[in-house]
Amino acid sequence: MKILALIPARMGSSRFPDKPMAPILGKPMIGHVYERVSKSPLLMLTAVATCDKKIYDYIESIGGVAVMTGDQHERASDRCAEALVKLEEVNKTRYDIVVMVQGDEPMTHPDMITEAVQPLLDEADVQVVNLLGQINDMAEFEDRNCIKVVCDLNLNAMYFSREPIPTRCKADKIPMGKQVAIIPFRRDFLLEYTRMQPTPLEISESVDMLRVLEHGLKVRMVPTLHDTHAVDTPDDLRKVERLMQCL
Repeated sequence: MKILALIPARMGSSRFPDKPMAPILGKPMIGHVYERVSKSPLLMLTAVATCDKKIYDYIESIGGVAVMTGDQHERASDRCAEALVKLEEVNKTRYDIVVMVQGDEPMTHPDMITEAVQPLLDEADVQVVNLLGQINDMAEFEDRNCIKVVCDLNLNAMYFSREPIPTRCKADKIPMGKQVAIIPFRRDFLLEYTRMQPTPLEISESVDMLRVLEHGLKVRMVPTLHDTHAVDTPDDLRKVERLMQCL
């Protein structure tokens, strides 16, 4: 299987402008993500998909691969689909699986790529996978930057939300789960995703995977053994830097 990792990143985040180039332990965050993802032995290639020349030039300066995309994309998945087509044309290669890793996940462990990809290797009917992390405190549970997810008994996603789900009123023993933004697609399904019409809940929640669910398709969730924290705000950046000092 030819497996490609794509890291979508842009400077224009409304919550944290210039976030990908924010320094963590003396290195831009996007550099940490790129280097950690690249260590996965499953990957044939790792590349950053960006519409910002500053990010493109930095990745090239460290010997990495970057792809310039348009600036019109609302969803990271759409940006990755454009980068996929461009890389396949340049490299004369058709990839089988595309692993999208968000550029604000600097604590990504290479083994998380294996965790996420394994269902695609084992089960022919699985088209897209998300890692499932655990929420351990109420502050994170109530944080709108944390994307919560509830699953069915077969670990397929039922819904994603920025609101606290499931209810904590009566079911205290139900674990609180969150989306970890390491998302492998089968190649053709990623391109199919871009042809699907954006959906009302996807737009309302600003969550890519809701487009899949609203079109009646499945998203497989895989619990990860690794504890990571995404960077959505300057406070997150300081927290992650403290955690990474201990790694």
